[in-house]
Amino acid sequence: MPRIARGAIFAALMVSASASGAADYPQPLPEEPVPAVAELPEHYPDSWVFVQDLHFNSLPDGRAAIVDVGADNNNLRGQIPVAQFGVMLPSTTRGEIYVGETFYSRLTRGERTDVITIWDTKTLTPKDEIVLPGGKRGLFVTLRNSLQLTNDEKWALVFNFTPGASVTVVDLDGRKILSDIELPGCSLVYPTGPRGFTSLCADGTMTSIALDAAGNAGPAVTSAVFNDIDDDPLFMTPAMVGRTGWFVSFKGHVRAIDFSGAAAKDLGSFALPKQDGGEPEWRPGGWQVISADRAGLLYILMNPKSGEGTHKDGGTEAWVVDPKTKTLVRRIALRNHSVSIEATQQERPLLVASRPDGSLDVYDAASGAFVRTIVSVVHDPMTMTAAR
Repeated sequence: MPRIARGAIFAALMVSASASGAADYPQPLPEEPVPAVAELPEHYPDSWVFVQDLHFNSLPDGRAAIVDVGADNNNLRGQIPVAQFGVMLPSTTRGEIYVGETFYSRLTRGERTDVITIWDTKTLTPKDEIVLPGGKRGLFVTLRNSLQLTNDEKWALVFNFTPGASVTVVDLDGRKILSDIELPGCSLVYPTGPRGFTSLCADGTMTSIALDAAGNAGPAVTSAVFNDIDDDPLFMTPAMVGRTGWFVSFKGHVRAIDFSGAAAKDLGSFALPKQDGGEPEWRPGGWQVISADRAGLLYILMNPKSGEGTHKDGGTEAWVVDPKTKTLVRRIALRNHSVSIEATQQERPLLVASRPDGSLDVYDAASGAFVRTIVSVVHDPMTMTAAR
């Protein structure tokens, strides 16, 4: 029997496989163009949520994931970097996403540069950046109110902490710095009036500062003491319903602040109703503990094993509160221990609960029914922001 070259055998097998494939698949898929770049819609659907990942194990590699929590699959729609204790803020009118972030010339050391990076919402490509002076942008665990917009989203407000506190006012149209305003003893920024901001202060008051047309500070207005810093302080990230910020305290008091005027006004507080089953009692807990839907209902993340020092532990239920009637509407039992919650702005909202493992549990906010889990979206899901 004559020898057959290995090459001839391989060629015969390939011809046979090719013939079989042609018979099995008479209409093969067309070749895909390379490169292929998809774009997102200019206005994100109400079921999309920005999930910010602080990325504790690699802080220069923080990011924000854009997630469709209403979809059955293909939930991750995009991602942008948010470096080094960064903070992310989407615009509702300008087609841009703003990121306050920090870089070092040797990655983790060397010359420091603070910037606002401006991302295009459709392409997720960087459009520009504005360098912030002084190397003093506040570096701490993500808080949404360290970067906010005012003056019809024409200006950005950046909270600085060295530990001297100040706010840098940035002109987003002109891509330039307008002013730097000292805030001794006060923290974070809450847009107030047509162009201004309020800051919460360490003595339990709040200070409101109106800005003139050039971005310079006018007279400051300081409130009476309303925040019980020593015994029952407020969590500093509110749920916004229009221009009213709803804050919740460590021990479960809900307080409204009106930010619509030139100076913020305290509208008073009420206590969450006591409920059985706590060990020893139910209190708010987590990184982002309160959210609001389009109808103005509040969702508060609650921990049954609360006590001194447990305010960041997360929780196992979300309590739905009607602030108009000051009543508890329903309790949503969460399938897993969660660290943050956010309600979407759909007509029938979803409630998103982020877990320590980086997964998201999604619930029907109206009924409390579990809908789906979106697995391992990020590493450390500290805060979330619903598309609006």
